[in-house]
Amino acid sequence: MTVSVLLADDQALVRAGFRSLLARAKNLSVVGEAASGEEAVRQTALLRPDVVLMDIRMPGMDGIEATRRVLAEQPATRVIILTTFDTDEHVFEALRAGASGFLTKEVEPAELRRAVEVVAAGDSLLSPGVTRRVVERFAHRPRPAATLHALTARENEVVRMVAEGLSNDEIAAALVISPLTAKTHISRAITKLGLRDRVQLVITAYEHGLVGAPRTGPGDGY
Repeated sequence: MTVSVLLADDQALVRAGFRSLLARAKNLSVVGEAASGEEAVRQTALLRPDVVLMDIRMPGMDGIEATRRVLAEQPATRVIILTTFDTDEHVFEALRAGASGFLTKEVEPAELRRAVEVVAAGDSLLSPGVTRRVVERFAHRPRPAATLHALTARENEVVRMVAEGLSNDEIAAALVISPLTAKTHISRAITKLGLRDRVQLVITAYEHGLVGAPRTGPGDGY
């Protein structure tokens, strides 16, 4: 199966670079380009790509609003936000708008191609270290600790672990369950809360005070 990709960036050189990198993968196909947020919305409606690589900072409509509109009109499309720095203050808002993750423009070629494949498959581009830093710096102050009432006690526990940056395997080991069972709990929580993916699950956990300020460790980061 070939994954179709739309490149949205106001710099032609950046688009050309990403097009060249993605062309090296036989299962990825760049079907269009956009130089603005408005054009990204139009091109997505016309081409219906599987994945949009969206620059966060563009003149006129920025990547955040473009992401919001793209996903409202084409909910099956996945968006990866592109930014110059992983501490960009707008990244968190882009994730809240429905983006499935983000990459810095200095991303390694193999990592870029893998990211597109991961997101196209329905997963989220959620690096625990980077996500912790984003949430720690830009998330709204958590409200007093409260259970997310639609979830079971075990699902709440799993969601908390996801927000703390644990992988499915780590959650499974901590709870003495299988990785598949951990994944099932996560999927059910996402469905019950009406969320898009794992990224939004993390954000929801912090906004509801299910976890406190994230901890960083020596292994954090890409």
